[in-house]
Amino acid sequence: MERFTPAELRQLRSLRSPAGVQRFLDDLPYHHADTVWSPSRVLRQRTAHCLEAAIFAAAALRVLGYPPLLMDLEADRDTDHVIALFRVGACWGAVAKSNFVGLRYREPVHRNLRELAISYFDDYFSLRRRRTLRRFSRPVNLARFDPRNWMTSEKSVWFIPDYLCEVSHIPLLRPAQIRALERLDHRSYKAGMLGYARHS
Repeated sequence: MERFTPAELRQLRSLRSPAGVQRFLDDLPYHHADTVWSPSRVLRQRTAHCLEAAIFAAAALRVLGYPPLLMDLEADRDTDHVIALFRVGACWGAVAKSNFVGLRYREPVHRNLRELAISYFDDYFSLRRRRTLRRFSRPVNLARFDPRNWMTSEKSVWFIPDYLCEVSHIPLLRPAQIRALERLDHRSYKAGMLGYARHS
């Protein structure tokens, strides 16, 4: 397994906490490139999209003493969202980057992973104002990919999203609940789109 350089480790350790990792990601511009950069490349390029940011956060959390865990949030007719998990005591929190305001950090106050996943439900909507979140995956420990140098690879680490697509996902809603969903109101939609970065 290739490891971070001393300079990279200093940068990651300087983030100090999950909230520090989130602040670092919030300061990075969001990009729409069809890439899956390793955490080392994110450090150099200083930009990331949702998936790259989650992978970066998992690596940064690992440096800070947490296991490198990801969860995939699966949507209906919408893009998946990937978050990095961390645990404080018995409760779960998350670090994430998104083009939508409400799909980012979660404090470690959620008693189980379903509770954490459902906390994203109201803010997970499409451009047609439909709430689209439907399922969440079991946690994936990225240490399984250490032999493939996922933290420092110069090549895109497509094997991570490929694996996330394969793991089992757990439904969040019953069919009757899905049928009864209302469209997001205009005020909530406008607030959730604050800072939205459109494709160039």
